Amino acid sequence: MRVTVSALLDDVGAEVLAAACSEYAVGRELQVVEKLRKRYDGALVSAAVTQAALRVRAVAKFGADAERMFFTPDGYEQATRTTVGVHRASRIAAALPGASVIDLGCGIGGDLISAARAGLRVTGVERDAETAAAARANLAALGLSGEVVVGDAESTDLAAYDVVFADPARRADGRRVFDHNAYSPPWSFVSALLERTACVKVAPGIPHDAVPADVEAEWISDAGEVKEAALWSGALYAGVARRATLLPGGATVGTAPEAVVGPVGRYLYEPDGAVIRAGLVTAVAAAVDGWLLDPRIAYVTSDTLTPTAFASAYEVVEELPYKEKSLRAWVRTNGIGTLEIKKRGVDVDPAVLRKKLGPKGTATATLLITRIGRDAVAYSCRRI
Repeated sequence: MRVTVSALLDDVGAEVLAAACSEYAVGRELQVVEKLRKRYDGALVSAAVTQAALRVRAVAKFGADAERMFFTPDGYEQATRTTVGVHRASRIAAALPGASVIDLGCGIGGDLISAARAGLRVTGVERDAETAAAARANLAALGLSGEVVVGDAESTDLAAYDVVFADPARRADGRRVFDHNAYSPPWSFVSALLERTACVKVAPGIPHDAVPADVEAEWISDAGEVKEAALWSGALYAGVARRATLLPGGATVGTAPEAVVGPVGRYLYEPDGAVIRAGLVTAVAAAVDGWLLDPRIAYVTSDTLTPTAFASAYEVVEELPYKEKSLRAWVRTNGIGTLEIKKRGVDVDPAVLRKKLGPKGTATATLLITRIGRDAVAYSCRRI
């Protein structure tokens, strides 16, 4: 019999879970299970050790809160990390202080936690009873008020709530779904939600033309990694079609000028992935007094070194022929042993190319490969 989260919430379950957490260490799962089975029911021990392992993994998403939280394996994988959840909740609270928020498909409650801490009144709806139990337990464990009910998003009455938040399922048969038309609930339901005040979490690959009119699509990166996009409507719409927000600092941009194209300057800038996904690369060019190398490629160049949160900067050392023989000679002549290869707009696998170039020395370099028009070009760069 499979023991679930609910079994860990009574006195006996809590005792076994506490013992499992105190004994647990990565790689020692079997030893911990064997030791605890001498004192407790085997199925309950297995559930507790699984929970202890999930708590360790969840620290990356939830920080110290993870030590008190409850997870299901799928719920952990699909949960929003705290930095992103706090950003979203703060935006809702700034626009509608104290608003009532219903979270459709709340999972293990990551967004409920952030929203409750932002002073919002929260209700979660989750169709899986055990996942709902985890969400309910997480609010209680963290001393937060809110309600979690078992139910279906599409049949929930939304009339009493100021804001609807939805996180449609983007997995089918254990695999991640990238097509927004394959979400559950379906895209037709999501589109209807966006006719009112709502925030919908979507995959960062959402096509620009799939976003309804008068809805803002915000691409969010955390520590340089694009995590998701969020669609904002109604009273949460801030007047721009697309936005890029970079966490944890919170730098954000929502408008961009027309593209200016020119030859390579002294510096190259690689925009953050959220900026690229949002189609706001020219905002980086404007920020660094620069221009694009090619109108279809997301690299910016400038003769000015300007610190910006929206891009990484490289100093151009020299332009190189994009030929394997020439690049191999460059690596050998310069004694390069650590070679970072960046590429955009060219069909090349950096790992394969690095192996072919055979770096063996002590020097460090960055090789940036891109396309200008139809021609591939390579630049030796120094990361700043």
